[in-house]
Amino acid sequence: MLNVKAYAAPSATEPLVPLTIERRDVGPKDVLIAIRYAGVCHSDIHTVRGEWGPITYPQVVGHEIVGEVAEIGSEVTGHAVGDRVGVGCMVNSCRECEQCRAGNEHYCLSGNTQTYASPDRDGTITQGGYSTHVVVDEDFVLRMPEALPYDAAAPLLCAGITTYSPLARWNAGPGSKVAVVGMGGLGHLGVKIAVAMGAEVTVLSRSESKKEDALAFGAVRHVATGEEGALEGLRGSFDLIINTVSAPLDMDAYLATLRPEGALVNVGAPPEPLPVSVFSLIMGGRSFAGSNIGSIRETQEMLDFCAEHGIAPETELISAAGVNEAYERVLNSDVRYRFVIDTATL
Repeated sequence: MLNVKAYAAPSATEPLVPLTIERRDVGPKDVLIAIRYAGVCHSDIHTVRGEWGPITYPQVVGHEIVGEVAEIGSEVTGHAVGDRVGVGCMVNSCRECEQCRAGNEHYCLSGNTQTYASPDRDGTITQGGYSTHVVVDEDFVLRMPEALPYDAAAPLLCAGITTYSPLARWNAGPGSKVAVVGMGGLGHLGVKIAVAMGAEVTVLSRSESKKEDALAFGAVRHVATGEEGALEGLRGSFDLIINTVSAPLDMDAYLATLRPEGALVNVGAPPEPLPVSVFSLIMGGRSFAGSNIGSIRETQEMLDFCAEHGIAPETELISAAGVNEAYERVLNSDVRYRFVIDTATL
């Protein structure tokens, strides 16, 4: 066992604190990663505060991990010591079900092993990236292209793939009109990626505060949805809407802005149900869908796409000791657009 430094939640109501945790020994197919940077995702906050269900404490979160290979197992072939690598939201799956055999580990019928707060193969609970080292099966370790900025790339491992996957699946590209709801950690990457795919992008945000950023990222239009009648003026405008907001919205009003046979895809995950009138779907043949992350193959595809097109998250680098303040700022939408922990400060 390897003892490593980490920052952990002792309970659902207490601040995160420094802690020493154990990592398993490097097995034949394992990679030991020296973590350099770890992104702060809203999912981390939901998880440690018990908003998505009970978890086991203490819990180290963080599923946006960038680092270097420090050691490899005897049977590892895809990675070498010193390689720049990343780890996203998954660290294992059953490998046997129909979805795993098809390369869709994120849809594992047994439930994939999440990077944190998930039962691991040895019966322990997985601990995430707010730490100095992690041991991961080589099949779930991603290659980080040299063109991606090392200190800013981590959020691509969650926020990047979360927005890339539905944009790719619903064929965002030249001739398509895409709306991105919310301009936070997910939304700003959704805008950048959709623009790089060739789509005409509109940002739907509550106020005008991020209009200049939206246009700078390549959007052709920014609409402040908090203004009276803003959505009514957009009826029948979009082929695809990516909703990144983790809060209740008037979904029928947003569905009305779709063209016939358009799709509204949720990647934000509010804890409350989202009521939808079936007539909002039937009358225009519209789809109301959800999307999670992506497979390992698609996540690597996303990283390579971002490297090719010069796409990187907008980040603010913080120390580990600043994570509790960062959580409060995330909840107050006071970050542009993603916090990244420098793990050298652990």
